[in-house]
Amino acid sequence: MAPERAAVNFSELVNKNKQTLARLRETPRLLLHRRDGEDLVLTTATRAEQDRTVVSAATRMLAAFARREPGSVELLLDILPEAFPWVRFLPEPDIHAFAVELVDTMRAADSVDNSASVAQLLVAWQHTAEAHSDPELLAALTGHHDDDYGQAHTPRHAS
Repeated sequence: MAPERAAVNFSELVNKNKQTLARLRETPRLLLHRRDGEDLVLTTATRAEQDRTVVSAATRMLAAFARREPGSVELLLDILPEAFPWVRFLPEPDIHAFAVELVDTMRAADSVDNSASVAQLLVAWQHTAEAHSDPELLAALTGHHDDDYGQAHTPRHAS
């Protein structure tokens, strides 16, 4: 069983730094709650590099498998609903597009050591699935509207 994530207020790190940092021996990450900003995660450099190595290896293996193995795309399409249950709401062509885009984006993100684009991709596709899961919402987003004034014109540049 994985250790419970430890969490403390940021002020504990400032006021009781030795005791707070000692908690990193018990847990791989320490969540620091901040009152006036986004929470932070504190970990050791070794742990961060280990995490990076694991993610990079998994990405490279998935990409290599997807490129080389006959039938790998079909297998990927079969297992996507286990990893991302919301893909069941996507139309078939979108599931395939998601799979290809996910592998390509993971490879590109790994090459620049920044996973933000992968997270953004997953959120965007999940929102697409959410829209497909609600017939009224999907109709509102894709249907013709009487108040639609057509294609927007390119704005003129103000001088």
